[in-house]
Amino acid sequence: MPESPSAFPVDWNELVISVIMPAYNEEATIEEAIKVLTEVPLHLEVIVVNDGSTDSTAEILDRLGKEGLIHRLVHQPGNMGKGAAIRRGIQEVTGHVTVIQDADLEYDAREYPVLLEPIRTGKADAVFGSRFQSGPRRVLYFWHSVGNRLLTLLSNMFTDLNLTDMETCYKMARSDLLKALPLKSQRFGIEVELTARFAQAGARIWEVPISYSGRTYAEGKKISWRDGVAAFWHIARFNIFSRPSITWRKT
Repeated sequence: MPESPSAFPVDWNELVISVIMPAYNEEATIEEAIKVLTEVPLHLEVIVVNDGSTDSTAEILDRLGKEGLIHRLVHQPGNMGKGAAIRRGIQEVTGHVTVIQDADLEYDAREYPVLLEPIRTGKADAVFGSRFQSGPRRVLYFWHSVGNRLLTLLSNMFTDLNLTDMETCYKMARSDLLKALPLKSQRFGIEVELTARFAQAGARIWEVPISYSGRTYAEGKKISWRDGVAAFWHIARFNIFSRPSITWRKT
């Protein structure tokens, strides 16, 4: 019989969740996105990586840091991309579990306890928050949803996973697992790469439904059709042409 899962090997009251928030020109939402984190009933370590913003994002972050709302703030020397910002954030992580949080208010941080539950109970090493299961969501672009589903299908064919939302921002994982992954992505290919590396590491992956309040391009959405086309290359790149040996032993 398969071994029964055991609870995460850290007492609930001592569990620290590291939040990596990449930010590029998010002056309209960054302060609210960080203040929402104060409403999460968990012990959070907030790590923000300013990815070379050219608006007032950097100044807002410096002020919030002085107010104690940010534990570690990193200013990239220029706009290096979301993947580069996440990789830089991983270097700063000291918590037991890590989650990626966009700064644009599309995802609700108050749903962290839902994401955490499969890890806390010892069932999962990584959890994806799916926008396409049963959570409430804002109705927006039809072709974006088609593209997301197509990319998820293609990714699943290579990873042999049955995810419904590979491109979701909400990826939560044990920090020791995340730090063991040899990540290379600079831009939005990080979503594809994380998925491929989790599968290659033999991580136990769960999905949970989340709510989603997507932005329009007029509201500041940055990902474009070019990133969608690039994702097809990234799926081949990280699943066929680049399959490094990943050494990770669950503690």
